[in-house]
Amino acid sequence: MLSEIHDVPFQDPHFSHQYEDLPEEAEYDKQEEDLSEDLDDSVRMYLREIGLVPLLTAEQEVELAKKMERGKKAQSVLDSGKYEPEQRDKLLAEVDEGERARRHLIEANLRLVVSVAKKHMNRGLSLLDLIEEGNIGLMRATDKFDYRKGFKFSTYATWWIRQAVTRAIADQARTIRLPVHITETMNHLYKASRKLSQELGREPTCEELAEYMGMNPEKVRLIMRASRHPLSLEGPVGTDGDSSLGQFIPDSTTETPVDLAIGEVLKRELSKVLNSLTEKERKVMVLRYGLEGSSPHTLEEVGHRLGVTRERVRQIEAKALEKLRKPGKLNHLRDFLD
Repeated sequence: MLSEIHDVPFQDPHFSHQYEDLPEEAEYDKQEEDLSEDLDDSVRMYLREIGLVPLLTAEQEVELAKKMERGKKAQSVLDSGKYEPEQRDKLLAEVDEGERARRHLIEANLRLVVSVAKKHMNRGLSLLDLIEEGNIGLMRATDKFDYRKGFKFSTYATWWIRQAVTRAIADQARTIRLPVHITETMNHLYKASRKLSQELGREPTCEELAEYMGMNPEKVRLIMRASRHPLSLEGPVGTDGDSSLGQFIPDSTTETPVDLAIGEVLKRELSKVLNSLTEKERKVMVLRYGLEGSSPHTLEEVGHRLGVTRERVRQIEAKALEKLRKPGKLNHLRDFLD
């Protein structure tokens, strides 16, 4: 599984599975043609432009890579200043040839970026944004490509393009940012889910998906829950779009007119009951039980407010409760308590 990796040892067999489903070069033109049907004019124009550059053979890729290598070496010599004056023109020519080779290698593989970006559409970023991020991955692959290892450039570059695209989705597409390795795992789960759906003729369960992936079912559930995108309360609802989602969600913190009316009546009845107490008893009950909009206070807090001891507050409270327990005192409040 991919994580925060920047330099990939391609001779490592652990990465071999990354290339199993890479698009064949022969399919690029067809993918481009199929894709252009649903795109706006700016994207169609871009696809036409990149389609003018012919695809490269493996031999041409190696030749361009060698020119790039010579250009880098020539630039290093120029930077060091350790060369004869008559060598300068030749070194500058090699640097220029290396830069042109780099541009050629990039431009000939821009269709590969589109092919990868297309597979990551509808995940929060537009196709143009995905292509832009993928192009950055392509340029990084171009600079790091080692033709001596025997890999075809398109095979090598696809990994870097995918990494750039998936990281962009993880970093930019979500309101709540998820770690890159979680996003990568989601991608593998989506791919496995599509494959199992074709085999089973239905959506696979979490247990079936976990078994296929060799993962814990609970971990699969957690990752699938994390993959959900939050909805905006301002999002339009209905065909006309003149209503928002937030208008249909009840606000549990707002009292209804009926609740407000009942609350006002309760306050009046409670005030009548408390008026049967002495002024000090009334203050103690209001403070101790959080009446009349105040918050409940401890015996110590009430004593501090009234300038008496904790024990004296307890005595006043006990006397007030004794008065309130007399028959008829709380009859007005029973309907509200029910």
